[in-house]
Amino acid sequence: MSDTVTALSRFLAEQVAKTAPSLVSIRAGRSGSTGFVWRPGLVVTAEESLPEEDSFPAITADGETITAHRAGRDASTDIALLRVDNTTLPAVTLTSAPVAVGSLALVAGAEEGSPTAALGVVARSSGAWRSLRGGEIDARVELDTRLRRSAEGGLVLDAAGQAIGMAVFGPRRRTLVVPAATIERVANALATHGKIARGYLGLGMQPVALDGGNRAGIMVMSVDPQGPGAAAGLHQGDIILACNGAPVAGIRPLLRQLGSDSIGTSITLEISRSGQIQPVRVTVGERPAG
Repeated sequence: MSDTVTALSRFLAEQVAKTAPSLVSIRAGRSGSTGFVWRPGLVVTAEESLPEEDSFPAITADGETITAHRAGRDASTDIALLRVDNTTLPAVTLTSAPVAVGSLALVAGAEEGSPTAALGVVARSSGAWRSLRGGEIDARVELDTRLRRSAEGGLVLDAAGQAIGMAVFGPRRRTLVVPAATIERVANALATHGKIARGYLGLGMQPVALDGGNRAGIMVMSVDPQGPGAAAGLHQGDIILACNGAPVAGIRPLLRQLGSDSIGTSITLEISRSGQIQPVRVTVGERPAG
C-alpha cells in the first residue's frame, strides 16, 4: 500500500514539474492568477481574473518578468487570450479525453513564478451547457477541490497527466473546468478576431410580473436608436411576452438565445403595447464592441 501511495505521489509531482514551464503567474494588483502557453507567444487565462489594464506583468517559471498584452477576451466562456513577447515558452497540448466522475484531477497553477498544485476528484461530468452569460461550454465538469485564487486559469490534468482544460471559479466558488474543446474554439476566434461575436437586440430590458405574478414578461426600458429593436419598431414601454412562440422566462434565457449563430437571423417577439398583443419580427444584429 505504501509503495502505491509513494508511486502516485511521485507521479503527481512529476506532472506538476513537467507542466510548470508552460505556466505563467499573472499579476493583478494585490492578487494574481495563472495562465498557460496555448501557442508560441499566446497565453490563455481566466477572463474574470484579469485586471482592467490592457498590459500587465507576468512571471515565468524561471523567474523572468515579461509583459502580457490583452489580445481578446470572452466573458461568456471566461476565456482570455494574451500575447507575450517570449515565444520560447513551451506550449501545452490540450486533449478532449473523456472525463469520468470519481476520477482524479490535478490543478497545476503558478504563484509568483513558483508552481502550485491542488488534487481533487471529478464531482460532475455531463454534456454541453450554456453559462449564465450565454457562453457555449462543450462539457460541464466540476471538481471537488479547493482552488486557490492564484491558481484560477491554471491547467487541469487528468490521471494520465493529460491537460483537459482550465480551472475557473463557478457559482458559490465551485471549481469548474473549461474543457479543451471550448478553449480551442474560443482561443482560435480570439486570435483571429479579438472577440466572440454575440447577438444584439439593442434593448434595455427589465423583468416584470404579469397576471398577479402568474406570468413573466420583459419590459423594454430603453431602445438603441441605431439598433435592431428600433429598426423593427419596438418602443420603450413595450412588454415582451414570448420569443418564437415560447413564453419568455426572463432576460437571461432570452439573451442565451443570442449566440454568434443568431446574428443575421430573424426572431419573432410577441409584445403587449397599450394592452394590444402583436408580433414584431426582429433581425438580430451583432453586439457592438464594449
